[in-house]
Parts: sequence; structure tokens; C-alpha cells
Amino acid sequence: MAKDAGAAPDDPLAKPEWALSRRERRAAERARLGRPPARRKWPWVLAGLLLVAGIALWLGQDRLVASVPPPSAEAGTAGAAATEPGAGPAPRLTQINRGEWARIEPSTQRRTVRVIGTLAPVRQATVAAETGGLVEAVLVRPGDAVEEGQILVELDIERARIDLDLARSNLAATQAQLALAEGQLERSEALVARGVAAETTLAEVRANVESLRANLAAQQDQVRAAELAVERAAVTAPFDGVVAQRSVDPGSVVAAGTPLMTIVDLDRMELLGQAPVRAGSAVRPGQRVDLTVEGIAQRRFEGRVSRIAPVAAEGTRMLTVYVEVDNSEGLLLGGMFATGEIVLAEAEGVLAVPQEALRQDAEGDFLFVIVDGVLERRAVTPGEVWSGGLIGIARGLSPGEAVVTAPLEGIEAGEAVTLVEF
Repeated sequence: MAKDAGAAPDDPLAKPEWALSRRERRAAERARLGRPPARRKWPWVLAGLLLVAGIALWLGQDRLVASVPPPSAEAGTAGAAATEPGAGPAPRLTQINRGEWARIEPSTQRRTVRVIGTLAPVRQATVAAETGGLVEAVLVRPGDAVEEGQILVELDIERARIDLDLARSNLAATQAQLALAEGQLERSEALVARGVAAETTLAEVRANVESLRANLAAQQDQVRAAELAVERAAVTAPFDGVVAQRSVDPGSVVAAGTPLMTIVDLDRMELLGQAPVRAGSAVRPGQRVDLTVEGIAQRRFEGRVSRIAPVAAEGTRMLTVYVEVDNSEGLLLGGMFATGEIVLAEAEGVLAVPQEALRQDAEGDFLFVIVDGVLERRAVTPGEVWSGGLIGIARGLSPGEAVVTAPLEGIEAGEAVTLVEF
């Protein structure tokens, strides 16, 4: 039987040529040509890599041993203590920053409602012409201080004087006619008493006298009106104040009722403030209001609630609150923007903490109080809630004690703490 090509003549397990791998074909070819088998290189490469890794590991261990100092007696003692049977882990020491704790001292607390708005004079008046005519003189300008009764505007009074003269002449004529009629009435009454004149004649004379008397009264009123027109041709200030606005100049012709200027009294100002409608039930006339005014730094003004609008402004949830403010110093002006705090309640000597400092568990309300560097659970009785997110502590806390005020997680009673004082 013939042998397969490429198979070794003495190898009973020789593979057929079609089953040989590439390496086996190269080996068979080298054998056929009488060359020695090729040597494998990867075992030597692997051995070299392992040798390098071993040297590096040996050098690293030497450095580590050299860097560790010999154990001291204290360290040995501590290690022995830590390994003693029954010894527990060292206690945790927690640091509490300055903004996370506070010493609670008695203070004055308030419950307030905030209002914002603009200032306006309590008393102001628009002075108008009571009679028509030519404006001859305007004696004041905006910003001038005026006194009650001071002349502000002078109108041409020539026509008023003519009307006054005419009214007086008519009055004098009527007085003369009345005197004549009254004399005729006396004669007629005497004639009727003697039976010489008829009763009808007496009645006519009496009617004439009554008519003249009525005309006389009307003409007296006309004279008084003409005198007032002459007097009020000079427009005067209705009260002490300041000229806020002037609407006319000399040479203008005005009719009765034409606005001439506006006078304001700055001694008392009024804040037209807006407050939330939900606070309306707590706001009352007479409550104190602490005000800060834009443009007047580091100065607070005190006012009082004078009245409250009964209905919220349309389209808003805000009530208008009117606050009167004394302005005897003259610092406040109309139109200034102001912010106020209506004091609803006030108390002194309150131990108050932030609301987030108060904690609760199954036993009730408590605070974490720091006593000799250790956290203590202190049962307390909460009091009233005040402005600024504070709540009063009615019982359980003493003045000067340090309290954890921040809602720190993971802290427990009995835990040692260190306080950062700055």
C-alpha cells in the first residue's frame, strides 16, 4: 500500500497532508530539506517578563520596609489596648461649625406683617378760582412755603366792583320804594279806620309793601355776593403748607372753578401700603408700624395704622393699609417709596431658636444642647412663633446655653463634639 505524501516514513500517527497546520507544513518542509527543526522564542520571552516582574516586586518591598519607622512604646501600648478583650471602638468626634450652633440669650421678639407703598401728604388741597376774570398776578411758585390766608393769585376785580356798585344802587332804590310804600300803608290804614277808604285799597297797599320787602332781601344778598366776589378775586391759601403745583400764569383768563394751584401740608404724611389679604384680620387701627424709606439710609420712622380698606384691590390679593407718619422734621416727601413692618405682637426676654433647630421623636419635642463638649437631648416646651422663622421656648432651656441650630443629620445624644467659635 502506498503512503500519503508528506508523512514521515517511520511515524505511524502521521497526519495526511490536508490535515497539517501551517506550522506542521513548515516543519515537514524543513525535514524534507534536511534542516534542523525551528526553535520556539515565546517561552524565553515569557521567562524574561516573569524575571523582571519578580525583581520589581522585591525592590518595592524593600522600600516599604525602609519607610515604616520602628514602633514606639506609646504605639505599642495603644495597640495593646486596642486589642484587649472587650475594648470598644474609639468615640467619634464631630465638628460643628459656627453657623450651625448658637448661644441662646433672651431677646425681644415681634410678629409683624410687611407693607410696601408710597408716601403722600395727609392734607392737600387744590385751590380754584371762585370767580372768573383775568389773572393779574401769581405771587408764589412750586416749593414755596405759604401761610393760611396768604394771597396766592390776584384776579382782575374791575367787573366784580362794577357788579357790586350796581347791586348797591338797586338795593338803595328798593329801600326808597319800600319806605314810600310803608308810608302809604300807614295812611291807608288810618283812612280805613275812619271809614273813608275801602278795605280793598288797604289790601293792595299791603301787598305792594310785602313785595318790596322781598325784593329788598334779595338785593341785600346780591350785594353780599358781589362783595364776596371782590374779596375773593384775591385767592388765598386755605392752610399752612407748601405749593406743590401751579397751573396758571399771569395773563391767563380763568372761569369760576378753574384749578389754580395745589397746596400740601407735609407735617403729616400717609403711607398707602399694600398688605396680604390673609393678614387683614390681624391688622387693627392704632398698631405701630416701623418704616424704612428709600433714599434715607440708616433711619427708621414710626407710624400708626389709621385705617384699612375693607376690600382687596381688584385683581390682587392685597389690602390697602393707611399709615400716618409724623414728618415734623420735613425729611419725608410725597411719592417716596417706603417699606413698613406692622407690629402685631411683641414680647421681651424670649428664648427663641430657629424652627429647624426644634426636633421631634417618639418622646416629644427636644433640642440638642451642647454641655461640656457632649450633645445632650433636652426635652423642651415650644412657645409662640415669631417673625424671622423663630420659635420661642417656654420651658426646658436656660439663657446662655449652646444649641445646635442647623438640621444636622446623623448626630446623636452623648456624642462628643467640638465647636468652631469663629
